[in-house]
Amino acid sequence: MNWTITYYSDSVQAEILALPSGFLARYLRYSDRMEVYGADLGMPHTRAMGDGLFELRLKSSEGIARVFYCTVVGNKIVMLHQFTKKTDKTPARELSTAKRRMKEIKNANP
Repeated sequence: MNWTITYYSDSVQAEILALPSGFLARYLRYSDRMEVYGADLGMPHTRAMGDGLFELRLKSSEGIARVFYCTVVGNKIVMLHQFTKKTDKTPARELSTAKRRMKEIKNANP
């Protein structure tokens, strides 16, 4: 069963594609796997954040980055938000942005 990856907006897609090369390489590898195996690749690649929100965990020589995403009906994965981690804990602002965008997507696709 194939999955389709879409983006919350063109700017989110542009931000992800503008990540440093190490992050981008991992993102492309993991997103290819997600198109085949689905949204949850398991730790250490993905982690469920609750309420249908997931994070794609990217680690490279440039540091650590996260891409939040959710799934919607019809085997569709929607990339919601990305950021580069500077601390051990995920900043509340980044998490709330992803949750707000997920709510918008879920309301638009009941």
